[in-house]
Amino acid sequence: ATGVSRATLHRYFSGRLALMQALEDLAIVEMQGVLKTVRLHDGSATEALRRLISACQPVSPYLALLYSQSQELDFDNSQDAWQEIDTEITALFQRGQRDGDFRPDLTAAWLTEVLYSLVGGTAWAIRAGRVAGRDFDRLITDLLLNGVHTS
Repeated sequence: ATGVSRATLHRYFSGRLALMQALEDLAIVEMQGVLKTVRLHDGSATEALRRLISACQPVSPYLALLYSQSQELDFDNSQDAWQEIDTEITALFQRGQRDGDFRPDLTAAWLTEVLYSLVGGTAWAIRAGRVAGRDFDRLITDLLLNGVHTS
């Protein structure tokens, strides 16, 4: 799919696990970069969440792959590496709950996991052709902020 032969790939990575670890390391670096640029503390929590979702689109294919393949990775090392990122995003949801922007009955930690799931799931849906790439931000933001109720 990437246009690289298996032989070339194996020159850089000793196997699937090494490749997955490299992809996770890249995703972590990319997410750290996202957090540096989105200004999570500026404006309302809703505005910051919209910026975060938009900035996650380039990282979304990595998150989709990692969510589906993470059982192969070292969970303890992964947890440690993601902790700083999780903490910042969770703090955004907590701020939104304190300010009355987000539902207080759902934990901020769970909302963080939901965000990751929606970003990864939307990336898969775009790749499969089920949704348009231009709808990435709207689909995730609308579902997070409005749920699935029509009223």
